[in-house]
Amino acid sequence: MARVLIVEDEIFVALDLENILMSSGFAVSGIAADQASALAFASVSDVALVDVNLRDGPTGPAIARTLARQYGISIIFVTANPAQIGEFEDLALEVVNKPFRADAIISSVQHAATQAERSFRSTSRDDGGTFMPLYLNESSRRRES
Repeated sequence: MARVLIVEDEIFVALDLENILMSSGFAVSGIAADQASALAFASVSDVALVDVNLRDGPTGPAIARTLARQYGISIIFVTANPAQIGEFEDLALEVVNKPFRADAIISSVQHAATQAERSFRSTSRDDGGTFMPLYLNESSRRRES
């Protein structure tokens, strides 16, 4: 099961997300309210739920970029301010608007976990070195028949 990092500075929102994820069988690798904390959990995370505005300002998109590019973590933005994502939207598999429903969080994380697992399997050297690209958003994915 995917290990999910929650990057959210509002503790009650973070705990709600943690409860939703754990009751659906996902492991929560950590809760981070700022960039330093998020990076501390990066090496043990597969998926990250990232808010835009955090304790240290509107740093969520920059944190998401680091998590995706340096650690290969699948990103889901969870925010009340989707317009602030801007140029970073391509980093995310999905954007979930606040206030959110539990089923929206679960389906987004399931989708991201599937993508992360496919990416891990396809980059394994056990099959002769076949690589498959990780598509970071739905619009960039090719539909295969």
